[in-house]
Amino acid sequence: MARIVKDVMHEGAETARPDDTVKHAAILMEACEIGPVPVCDGGRLVGIVTDRDIAVRAVAAGRDPNFTRVREVMTAEHIVTCREDQPLDEVVELMRRHQVRRLPVLDAQHRLIGMVALADLAVYTDVVTRAAAVRAVSHPTETQQT
Repeated sequence: MARIVKDVMHEGAETARPDDTVKHAAILMEACEIGPVPVCDGGRLVGIVTDRDIAVRAVAAGRDPNFTRVREVMTAEHIVTCREDQPLDEVVELMRRHQVRRLPVLDAQHRLIGMVALADLAVYTDVVTRAAAVRAVSHPTETQQT
């Protein structure tokens, strides 16, 4: 039987709210040893904030993390997610295509129920698929290739 996301995902997820401060999100990242934090308004996923978002959109822009709100630096459009009932090979392809290592997992009602990481998928996908996904998400961007 083919495995689905629900078989390998981490249930539940630490989340931030849009009105939380960037400092709060950074403290959450440090405490939980995570990079991406889903941003939820109630049970609805409205964005994702990453350590890179904080570094580039807040710190490098000279914004005070004590007063800057997560909504000001998060990615709110084109959030890549997967469903709990989605086959693992499709999720590996999503990660490869969008060059991400972690995805929020949504249930049938589009509520956040967990996270799945490339490492979670590694055990349950074939070697060729796994190698292609790791290569793709690890591929440097054009600006990194100089």
